[in-house]
Amino acid sequence: MLNYDPRLATLMAALADPTRLAMMERLSVSPRSVSELAEPFGLSLAAIVQHVQVLEKAGAIKTSKEGRTRRCAIDPAGMALLKTWISDRERFWQAQFDNLEAFLDKKQD
Repeated sequence: MLNYDPRLATLMAALADPTRLAMMERLSVSPRSVSELAEPFGLSLAAIVQHVQVLEKAGAIKTSKEGRTRRCAIDPAGMALLKTWISDRERFWQAQFDNLEAFLDKKQD
């Protein structure tokens, strides 16, 4: 039986937004300040801060204060939850395909 972690729904919902997903793509290259994250989006800084808060609350990113600058970085521990969920489904479906292949092989004999 596959396990369900309720934090997963929060994380997936946070990543479902195109702006937040694009922010995660940018953060996957390197940590950035909130201002740097805002550059390509044409959104107000307040709107970007709200997106950052959603990502942080979901466990996708961590923020830290460096002087007057808030820096954002991907939180590997938070993203591990998503990786585990995907891996569990991959193993499940691989087993299903293996069973189907064995069944079809047996039918051909």
